Amino acid sequence: MDILDAKGLTEEQFLAQYDPGNYPRPSVTVDIVVFTVANLPDDRDPKPAEKELRILLIRRGGHPYLGHWALPGGFVNPGETVGEAAKRELAEETGVQDGNPEQFYTFSKPGRDPRTWVISCAHMSLIPQDKISLHAGDDAEDARWFTLHADCSEQYTEIALSNGDLRLSARLRRESAREEWRTERNQGLAFDHAEIIACALQRLREKPALKYWW
Repeated sequence: MDILDAKGLTEEQFLAQYDPGNYPRPSVTVDIVVFTVANLPDDRDPKPAEKELRILLIRRGGHPYLGHWALPGGFVNPGETVGEAAKRELAEETGVQDGNPEQFYTFSKPGRDPRTWVISCAHMSLIPQDKISLHAGDDAEDARWFTLHADCSEQYTEIALSNGDLRLSARLRRESAREEWRTERNQGLAFDHAEIIACALQRLREKPALKYWW
């Protein structure tokens, strides 16, 4: 027996007359934070090799934020999950095929993208650098590893990124007891990607094998 709602409609009748255009809908994107731990060259054998934390960024080839550095990512296509979109975008923009990105947070602040209402499902991945052969593709002009230095406290995170003469930085303040940050200063990063990186760093700190970074 069909169950009727307050208007006397069955579910089939309700769906037949339902108009999704009655409600504003956001676009959905994915952004992927890819970390690696690199060994620095050191000829002073048998001293253990020093290590540094690096993050993968792409330089945007179109508006908005043309020429700025950003996390790999893009819009979710119809018929795919956000996990599938993350793997596809990572491969299209950087050539990384086996990143296995893990979803860790959803960013939905109004105005975070100047184009339209956009919600981003952020993913992160930790990949051995020697497993990756980078190339920029799709709408990315360039893809590079940046050395990442972070000064993290309960209330603030200072991020410094470098690749040769390229220098990017941001200062962020925690807005709540959760993983939400507000950018106070940003030099060279697109959108709210400094906030996404700060959140990913917090997650990285929780991994026992990487606690030595802090």
